Parts: sequence; structure tokens; C-alpha cells
Amino acid sequence: MRLTEAGTPVRAAGEQTDGDLWQRAADGDEASFTALFERHAQAVWNHAYRLTGSWTAAEDLTSNTFLIAWRKRREVPLVCESALPWLYTVAGNLARTENRGRGRRLRLLHRIPSPPQTADHAERVAEQLDGEARLREVIAMVRTLPRAQRQVVELCLLGDVSVADAAALLSVAEVTVRSHLSRARTQLRALLEEK
Repeated sequence: MRLTEAGTPVRAAGEQTDGDLWQRAADGDEASFTALFERHAQAVWNHAYRLTGSWTAAEDLTSNTFLIAWRKRREVPLVCESALPWLYTVAGNLARTENRGRGRRLRLLHRIPSPPQTADHAERVAEQLDGEARLREVIAMVRTLPRAQRQVVELCLLGDVSVADAAALLSVAEVTVRSHLSRARTQLRALLEEK
């Protein structure tokens, strides 16, 4: 299924909407849920990667997002007949939860004396990948934004959800979403200039 620039689904003749598939999945039709997974798994993985900067974390987040979607399929509100905004929100929530857990684990590890480590060639190569390093910097900067701005950035900038869909999903006016985006862009630009 293709999306318009506004983020609304464009169906080919005979193609089922997310709403149709979701309703059948809610009634227990596994094939319909499989069709939703196949339709949106790559987009959710891409969003999770943009949130984490890690392939493996993105894979885990994608799996967990669809596991939650299956468990909550009877109570999920779709925005404009698309499951994608809700899936992005779940992936974002999971990423934040994982980030908090990682922080707790790191604090615990800092209390334990570490043995001397030898440099791993694979780690040096990974460190040299500028694109991934830059992405992690930006993700870290996004995490410092106020909650409302962070949610809008994750949905609209990282998730490519339209302003209208983000407003509907967050239950705020479109002008509020645009305002949060503008403020977030200004703060992110300032943070990037400091680096």
C-alpha cells in the first residue's frame, strides 16, 4: 500500500485497507495480521533503527512492536485507516523503555571493576562509520528534547508521519504539532552547531 504525502493510504483496486485487515485480525484471522506485518515491518524496522542507531535493537523493537500489536489488536485505534502511526508510537515507547533499562544496566556495570580490555578490530571499524555515529548523536539530542517535542519529532521527522496523523494520534491540534516541530528543529540546530 502506498501513502500520499499527507500520509493517507492509497489502495490499488481490490487491496484491503489496514482497517479491514486489522478488524479481521482482531477477530482472530492470523493471515490478516500476517498481511499487516508484511506491509509495515520494513517501515517499523526503519523507524526503530532511526530511534536506536542499531540494527539488532531495531530488529528486537520491530519484533516486540508486532508482538504487542497482536496482543492489543482488539483495542488499537487506527488513524486514517493506517496502522503505521500506532506501530511507530509503540516502537518509540519500547525504544525509550529499552534506553532507560540500558542506562540502569550501565550504571550497575560502572560499579563493577572492569578487567583490562583489548581493542577489538570490529569495534574500531564500527566506530569509524560516520553515518551511524552521526545518527546516534542526533538520537541522543532528540532524547534531550521536552517530551511533547520528542514525541512529535519521533513521529513526524524520524517516522515520516504526517502532521495531521501525528495530531490525531497525540490528540492535539495540528498547529500544536507544527509548533513543537519548529521549536524542536531550532533546539536541534543549536545543539548541532555546538558540536
